[in-house]
Amino acid sequence: MVFVVYPAILDDSENEKKCYTVTFPDVPGAITDGNGEGEAMARGSEILGAFLYDLPKDQLPVPTDIEDVKRRNPDKLVVPIFADLEKARRETKPATVKKNTTIPGDLAYKAEEAGINFSQTLTEALKQKLNL
Repeated sequence: MVFVVYPAILDDSENEKKCYTVTFPDVPGAITDGNGEGEAMARGSEILGAFLYDLPKDQLPVPTDIEDVKRRNPDKLVVPIFADLEKARRETKPATVKKNTTIPGDLAYKAEEAGINFSQTLTEALKQKLNL
């Protein structure tokens, strides 16, 4: 598991009270929102993971000291937000698996002649069957 923690700014000054916009000073563009602190922090964790999961460890932004962020944002709620980058990777980029299947020979021949991609067709059929 690869965990990271960054200071987040929860700001409700431009929204209804307790409806927070969540930003990360060290991760520009990672912005989300949430109703209440709990939802805002949970969504913050998700967006943080989505922005950082594919960066090599040595290229992750260095987190600013949370006390510095608090001093610069005295009227806002500043909290540490954790993200599990391995979990974000799994959820963002689902792994592909190899499956062996048996189909009638004449159907396989016709599909190959038509240039049909078996993996893509099986994936599409499963998504349709599962209503995904």
